Amino acid sequence: MRTVLAIAMLLVAWPATAETFPDRAVTLTVGYPPGGNTDLMARALQAEFARALGVAVVVQNRGGAAGTLGAAEVARSRPDGYQLLFSPNNPITAQPHMAALAYDLASFRFICMVYDNPQVLIAGPRSPFSDFAGFAAKAREPDQALVYATPGQGSTQHLLMAQLLAALGGDGLHVPFTGAGPMVQALLGGQVMGFVESIAVARASDLTVLAVLSPTRLAGAPSVPTLAELGVPLSGASSGGILAPASIPDPVAAKLQTACLEAAGTDAYRQTAERLNAVPVALDGAAFQARFAAESAAALTTARALGLARR
Repeated sequence: MRTVLAIAMLLVAWPATAETFPDRAVTLTVGYPPGGNTDLMARALQAEFARALGVAVVVQNRGGAAGTLGAAEVARSRPDGYQLLFSPNNPITAQPHMAALAYDLASFRFICMVYDNPQVLIAGPRSPFSDFAGFAAKAREPDQALVYATPGQGSTQHLLMAQLLAALGGDGLHVPFTGAGPMVQALLGGQVMGFVESIAVARASDLTVLAVLSPTRLAGAPSVPTLAELGVPLSGASSGGILAPASIPDPVAAKLQTACLEAAGTDAYRQTAERLNAVPVALDGAAFQARFAAESAAALTTARALGLARR
């Protein structure tokens, strides 16, 4: 009886809570350590998001397990709008297919997507090819003649490279690293021949960009063709934004979405994001969810092909 009464009181209280939301600080959980790309993007949005909400926004880092610890914490948190998740795609769209996690895509309410960074195919000065045709030819050679790097098995870049190789009818030897820095050093040293990453990584080390994994050419690299132009209808990005627990009340989600879109549309956020070599966007929750749902389906197909899917 007490349990029923408590639930009834909570349900009665929620409309009032939604009406007055927010009346205290909101926590933005990042599933990675401070200083990484996801953390920097969250902090780029932080001030403008706080201004739009009218309360403080506190960034909380919960690093570990490829971003899944922070995601799991938010998924099981109280759905009142005061604990949110700032996450890239991989922990939401790919990791649940490869590990038994306490959440999946349906565990979240999608609030607002704020960045979308198309990936690019990169080669180095010692690579045995200097254009996409050469890369494709090497990928089609027998015995895994192509040697490529990724920032880890099951990462966004690993899945995209696997999709690209499958589309080409090729193969390659996968060498996982701990991040972009070691990958670049291996490429410069000739230990690997190429990889998929952001254009910022290529620019930082003056590496050759062979193709853009985007429907359109990048403004910062107008001479580099897209994969579609090269006959491969594939695109992929590292993208992300704000999510909340799935059962958050609609009025609270609406207020968060309005504030997030307002913040993501400001010149201050866009300028900061661009300084971080990110592509700022402002997609509402419905478009955000549709984007991640499509990526999740593609990630499952690729994970199964690689033998990484748990079912």
